[in-house]
Amino acid sequence: MNGDSGKFGIHMKRWCRTHEKAVRTAMAAGSGDIRLLEKHLEKLRWLQHERLVHLIVTVMTVMAELLAVWLTLTRPDLAPWSAAVVVLLAVLLGFYFYHYFFLENAVQRWYILAERMMDSLAENADRERK
Repeated sequence: MNGDSGKFGIHMKRWCRTHEKAVRTAMAAGSGDIRLLEKHLEKLRWLQHERLVHLIVTVMTVMAELLAVWLTLTRPDLAPWSAAVVVLLAVLLGFYFYHYFFLENAVQRWYILAERMMDSLAENADRERK
């Protein structure tokens, strides 16, 4: 472990930044090889899984938010409680959307890195064949 793990799991943003920086540094130095690509693709799969889980949780939270809004509008006797739930879920959704946005953009950046590594490896293989 590299110190990113703690009482509440890994710090996802730091984990992503550290990996991305290491890959970019290795590529800039010309030391990117098939092992780096394989490691990157494995971490990319992990990040895609994380993104999928967050998408599912976000959609379920949106559904709960819509239910709370519906209750607020249709059941005046429950309005004070359901309105409080609406506000709490809205705040939670803001954080979920922010984190999902980060995950989505990180995955897309990592696709580009993987493609660059593949292209670089292919170019190196072509040069060695000639």
